[in-house]
Amino acid sequence: MPAPASLPVPAPGAPAAAAMPHAAPHAPGVPVPDVAMVLAAGLGRRMRPLTATRPKPLVEVAGKTLLDRALETLRAGGVRRAVVNVHYMADRIEGHLAARDTGLAVAISDERARLLETGGGILNALPHIGADPFLAINADNIFVDGPIPAARLLADRWDDAAMDALLLMVPLARAFCHPGPGDFHMDPLGRLARRQPGRLAPFVFTGFQMLAKRLFEGETVRPFSMNLVWDRAAAAGRLYGVVHQGLWFDVGTAAAIPRAEALIDRL
Repeated sequence: MPAPASLPVPAPGAPAAAAMPHAAPHAPGVPVPDVAMVLAAGLGRRMRPLTATRPKPLVEVAGKTLLDRALETLRAGGVRRAVVNVHYMADRIEGHLAARDTGLAVAISDERARLLETGGGILNALPHIGADPFLAINADNIFVDGPIPAARLLADRWDDAAMDALLLMVPLARAFCHPGPGDFHMDPLGRLARRQPGRLAPFVFTGFQMLAKRLFEGETVRPFSMNLVWDRAAAAGRLYGVVHQGLWFDVGTAAAIPRAEALIDRL
């Protein structure tokens, strides 16, 4: 991994187009949605042994919990409300949120009875979400905003006539602490296609996305992955990506935490 001094951070004031070559042209954009879903209900198996005594969103990285960092990312982008789903050690997450002023109005989407995975969890939370489109963010990644906050970047690039889902992507070379081979290819308009088995792909999904509610039409509340609805959107040419202008750290495992902390400390 390169030293932090060499991290490719866009220069302040640099034109957005130079930092985002893969953005759909002439997209009308929308205001930043006032609400975002925070995916915080996972079991945290990859984060063991840290998650033996706490839920993954309450694991600390560089002095802040992952959940607090996700909420800060939303607030920095102009979001005012968050819907947080809970399952594993749900009382701990609820207590954590009740004990602090996050700067956001927070509602809980309760999955204590049954863990619904990413797609089912978002679908189950839709009654709490008034905005359409809306934002959703995973609580196991760390974002450092570039010239444009990530939430605003997604809203600026949203084109309701063309998209059902817009995923915030980061180039594989800038996916710090991420061990995978990449997730997607992106065409010049921003349309996404899956990585082929056994091959590399140049872009990694960061865990932050903007979604239209129509993406979930016909689905029932049950455990299912977002991959199911992404694939449907991709087949219709309605799955898009936009490139994150700042830094991103994948802290989904316990081993990634000290590496991420070392980089954050030096930055």
